[in-house]
Amino acid sequence: MIEFHFKSDLILNNTANYSDWITRILESEDYTLGQLDYIFCTDDYLLELNKQYLNHDTLTDIITFDYSNGSTISGDVFISTERVSENANKYGVDFENELLRVMSHGVLHLMGYGDKTDSEVKWMREKEEEKIKMFHVEP
Repeated sequence: MIEFHFKSDLILNNTANYSDWITRILESEDYTLGQLDYIFCTDDYLLELNKQYLNHDTLTDIITFDYSNGSTISGDVFISTERVSENANKYGVDFENELLRVMSHGVLHLMGYGDKTDSEVKWMREKEEEKIKMFHVEP
């Protein structure tokens, strides 16, 4: 089950479309869905989590807590909508595209993809682009 929680001004319309997309991402990598919660929040909210749980005093766009068991993916994905907006402006993409990138980034982390080394970052970006292209609404 995928649930969406809103602790910022963002409200996603048609959450079923996002749930379907995330489910298809998991299936495309041979994973199954457990319980996945996306929490859209402010910079301040995410900064407090970053300090409390990761001992980092920096702003970030995403923090993922992994509760997966084998090939069943479960977790909490916290996303700062303020960071998403700033990054969209910084990289010259629209907000929706950057939001999809960050949402896919979180689920890719839960599937074991990393982003600590240059080669991992390159692979993660390729996977994000691949998964973003999977987002569509059937007519």
